[in-house]
Amino acid sequence: MEYTTHSRAETVALGRRLAAALTPGTVVAFTGGLGAGKTAFCEGLADGLGCTDPVSSPTFAIVNYYRGPRPLAHFDLYRISTEQDLCAAGFYDYLDQGAIVAAEWSENLADLLALEQPVTVDIRHLGGDERCITIEGVTL
Repeated sequence: MEYTTHSRAETVALGRRLAAALTPGTVVAFTGGLGAGKTAFCEGLADGLGCTDPVSSPTFAIVNYYRGPRPLAHFDLYRISTEQDLCAAGFYDYLDQGAIVAAEWSENLADLLALEQPVTVDIRHLGGDERCITIEGVTL
């Protein structure tokens, strides 16, 4: 399904809405360029899951973990290129614990992530604060 958001707040709200449709151990695979709004969307996702930790880009940490009744592991896969790297970062451990796992730059490991039957979220920047967000694999 395709959605258009006109502000950061609307992008966050759509992430919050997606959170309500996710089950424990779901992978959310993000695609979209730098500055597209992936982290803003994850902010809404975390809020919708009841996470209380502040959300930030996992660019330098590889993974940020947000605690709550439905925890979120937020990965940046930009520098991850092998399954061994994915395992070393704890990706599968978080899934086994029932966390929702959000993976930015998922195209880098698309074949591996496909095995997890991910919900896919593609975010395209349309200019200004407007985004085109395509969500597949779940009904909102």
